[in-house]
Amino acid sequence: MKIAVVGATGLVGGEILKVLEERNFPVTELLAVASERSIGKEVTFKGKQIKVIGFEEAIAAKPEIAIFSAGGGTSLALAPKFAEAGITVIDNSSAWRMDPTKKLVVPEINAGELTKEDKIIANPNCSTIQMVVVLNPLHKKYKVKRVVVSTYQSVTGTGKAAVDQLFAERAGDHSISKVYPHQIDLNALPHIDVFLDNGYTKEEMKMTNETKKIMGDDSIAVTATTVRIPTIGGHSEAVNIEFENEFDLDDVRKILSEAEGVILQDDPKNALYPMPLTAHGKDETFVGRIRRDESQPKTLNLWIVADNLRKGAATNTVQIAEFLAKHDLVGIPQEV
Repeated sequence: MKIAVVGATGLVGGEILKVLEERNFPVTELLAVASERSIGKEVTFKGKQIKVIGFEEAIAAKPEIAIFSAGGGTSLALAPKFAEAGITVIDNSSAWRMDPTKKLVVPEINAGELTKEDKIIANPNCSTIQMVVVLNPLHKKYKVKRVVVSTYQSVTGTGKAAVDQLFAERAGDHSISKVYPHQIDLNALPHIDVFLDNGYTKEEMKMTNETKKIMGDDSIAVTATTVRIPTIGGHSEAVNIEFENEFDLDDVRKILSEAEGVILQDDPKNALYPMPLTAHGKDETFVGRIRRDESQPKTLNLWIVADNLRKGAATNTVQIAEFLAKHDLVGIPQEV
């Protein structure tokens, strides 16, 4: 299968190449695609150097799937052009997520909704993905009523320039151009994406709106506070879940231990719980610190961690591609 990775020179684009290789996706030809200023540069895939090409050349090459990780503006402008050529686009930006005509997919939850007619498929926000992978199996059993989530998000979610800022500040160099409005080293910024008129950030509203769409239930109430912290390796989330029905803690642990894509790490007496350092480079979502909220009935507290560049971005897009390939849902229409 011919695959294009659009935004191949970026942080997530590089991770997509790595995940395609690690998961042994059946790539017959890889097209590394980026903006004009990156044309001619090289990326590495399966030990080979591949020259970066432009968008028009990529469309003309007719890959079956194009995985986009090049920002919302690029996706809005170019994804329809790829789709018109019969290429299935899996988009990692926020451009299409809340478009009612586009599917927002986490494979463990709703890949079964995909059809051959879906030519632009949206990949959810990284912090939403790891939360719904844990919420969904519990929702099936107990019905989620309300979610209160606070996130502790890695600088890698902002990109390479943010990682550079963190390590420059750590080395005492404050002359580097800043991605954040304040120092990030030794700090925590309750400010991810832009602030909206309701006082929430765009990131916080993404978690609210995307959760409902992915899980197919508008009755789930979600409120979020998203915070950037000076870590790499993954995003962490403290999640408080109120259910319609009573739950049993042992049953919750059993459900999560058997859930697809989830690894239970819940042995606090032996200091075993999810952390960004141990989630780094992994495709799974890790959950622990499972305990009853003693302040109100039918409410659970837990802690979720996942590598935001892997399951939160690259891995989820590749898993969507794997589902499309397995179920024969892609293909360029033959010209008559």
